[in-house]
Amino acid sequence: MAIDFQALKQFYRDKKVLVTGHTGFKGSWLSTWLDMMGAKVYGYALDPASGKDNFNLCGLESIIHDTRADIRNLPELEANIKDVQPDIVFHLAAQALVIDSYLDPVGTYQTNIMGTVNLLEACRRNEHKRSIVVITSDKCYENKEWLFPYRENDPMGGHDPYSSSKGAAELICAAYRNSFLNSGKGSGQNLATARAGNVIGGGDWAANRLIPDCVRSIEAEKSLFLRFPGATRPWQHVLEPLGGYLLLGMMNYESKLYAEGWNFGPGLSGTYTVKQVVEKFFEFFGKGSWEQEGNVEFHEARLLSLDISKSYNRLGWKPILNFDNTLQLTADWYSQYSNVTSVLELCRQQINWFTSHAG
Repeated sequence: MAIDFQALKQFYRDKKVLVTGHTGFKGSWLSTWLDMMGAKVYGYALDPASGKDNFNLCGLESIIHDTRADIRNLPELEANIKDVQPDIVFHLAAQALVIDSYLDPVGTYQTNIMGTVNLLEACRRNEHKRSIVVITSDKCYENKEWLFPYRENDPMGGHDPYSSSKGAAELICAAYRNSFLNSGKGSGQNLATARAGNVIGGGDWAANRLIPDCVRSIEAEKSLFLRFPGATRPWQHVLEPLGGYLLLGMMNYESKLYAEGWNFGPGLSGTYTVKQVVEKFFEFFGKGSWEQEGNVEFHEARLLSLDISKSYNRLGWKPILNFDNTLQLTADWYSQYSNVTSVLELCRQQINWFTSHAG
């Protein structure tokens, strides 16, 4: 059982696809992939955080329809959706970091909760047959740090502002699905949510993320300090969940039977400690070292994994890459990006390599 990438390409060709958060790490890869499949891609997001972000390095602003705006502004967002009338919506715009949510809880809630409300309300007010896929997080679950993986029907929760905002976004989506989009007016809009694990891959430069911190330590010729080297996470390459999002977007467009929550993780075989990820990345990169950080200011969950059996059995989705593939592909991007003629072509090559290994 594997994704039929040719069928995906046929489906998305000439479809209008709105990607909120297209200037971000996952959004830039998703936009690149959609463009490769012939979709008409419309991005809606704030400016990239830095000039080194994958969006800027790939020059995506000249390839897709690029709108810079804030999802917290409902009138502007509604006007954009009314103008574009997208067939598929992937909502990725968010404040995506746990530590930043401690530093700015109000901004995190405004973006992750009210931004989601605004997106759903703008779609509700502009009825059009469409598939809506809201991307939340594996951290949306009430994490009891137990040994077995979380299933889609487990309770929502969250210890920190970021995690709780993602749990709240899931509840909001359920309310809009039940109250509006699956009943009466707006019934042609099927709303699904997607929960992925910790994604890694080329082009991520966010602060306080593991792989970008690894690269920065290498470039600065300093040791990397780790807060919780023994913490486990469901690590996966960014293309793994994006393939799941694309598959879900297609199937959700064709039937409301898929308008539910879905996990896209690496399975138990992809759960590794922070230490294992760092050491494997340094091995493939050819350099790097780490040390234990002495003072830890914020709480951070140390054990988390996702049950992906529902996505496997009902969507026909499964992970493609193993742990070594995931870290090798990531290390290759960061070791090559500053020397290649085209970063966009580097990303396209990695997408083609990924899809060719499905099976």
